[in-house]
Amino acid sequence: MLGTMFLSNTVYEFLLVFVTSFLFVYSLTPFIIKFAYRSNFVDNPNARKVHKRATPLLGGLSVFIGFIFVVLTETSLRQMGGNSFATYGYLFGAFLILCVGLIDDKVGMSVVLKFSFQIFVCMIFIYTHDLHRHNLFGSHWISIPIIVLWMTGLMNAFNFLDNMDGILSGMSGILALGFYAICFLTRTPTVAPINNYVALLALAFAGAVFGFLPYNFKPAKIFLGDAGSMFIGYFLSTMGILTGNMAVKFTQNNLFYLLPILLLSFAIFDISLVSFTRKRDGRRVSQGGKDHTTHRIGTAMKSTTVTALVVYLINIIIMLTIVVVLQKESVQLLLISTVIFVAGFLFFGRKLDEIPIIVPENQLKNTENKEQTDDK
Repeated sequence: MLGTMFLSNTVYEFLLVFVTSFLFVYSLTPFIIKFAYRSNFVDNPNARKVHKRATPLLGGLSVFIGFIFVVLTETSLRQMGGNSFATYGYLFGAFLILCVGLIDDKVGMSVVLKFSFQIFVCMIFIYTHDLHRHNLFGSHWISIPIIVLWMTGLMNAFNFLDNMDGILSGMSGILALGFYAICFLTRTPTVAPINNYVALLALAFAGAVFGFLPYNFKPAKIFLGDAGSMFIGYFLSTMGILTGNMAVKFTQNNLFYLLPILLLSFAIFDISLVSFTRKRDGRRVSQGGKDHTTHRIGTAMKSTTVTALVVYLINIIIMLTIVVVLQKESVQLLLISTVIFVAGFLFFGRKLDEIPIIVPENQLKNTENKEQTDDK
């Protein structure tokens, strides 16, 4: 009885976190839009972009302010943040990656310098969460490189995926709710502090991006920018590590590290398809373009709104699948789901590859490649 009452009170508190974060960002964003116009912090259209007019780029700042305000307030008032060292380390890493993105949005930044900052942020997360001592995958010589590769890969994958109105903000909110679901299902008295900490981050983030979504949905009044997309990549990649660790401890089976990989599989699929097709066709992998899964779906559906809804639906299906798998604690269901998703994405990728794409000049390595592309 007492346990049930405690759980009810906790869920109620987390609902307040979500609502507060949503309302804060929803109210703040119009002021951020005005500030972006006044400071000329806007994204101008070009050949590889979908929008046709200059649009404010400070959406990531709005989401971050709402997120950090709610997390810090809730942590100090209700002491739900768990280890304060981990909490402040996490928020400092988020702030640093936001600053890197803001600089990149405003004046540009070399790939090497940006990647160096991303690695530094990864090391802050690893150190403040004691992951250098807890070897998730055996030796720390294996664990640390895997964590860094996972985090930097997803920061760049979600940066790439921020290419159409409402796609990333809505999708990341759905994924954050998926991470909260993992926290809810793996909750036990022994892991309550870390569980509360991750659940707080997940719902504060979900509320923030959903509060931002009305201004980012087509026609977008403001974009996330690199600052927002890299912050989202930072958040989702770290949530994958923390919730994956929870799922493994809860089930006592290392195979459940697959859960966060499944939850984030659409972003992994997108970056894999883009990298493969560009490399195959002799195009630059690192340069942006209109050849992502979202662009191809948009060409087929002939609607940005429908494309966003399709992406949301795919991610909702993925989220519900991992919830069922974790609730059943079934290794067989986990492996079957993994095989089905891999096969489904391979089939989906082949179909999307057949859809015509627009190749901007910045992706072409030389004139010969351009002529070959034009002949197709």
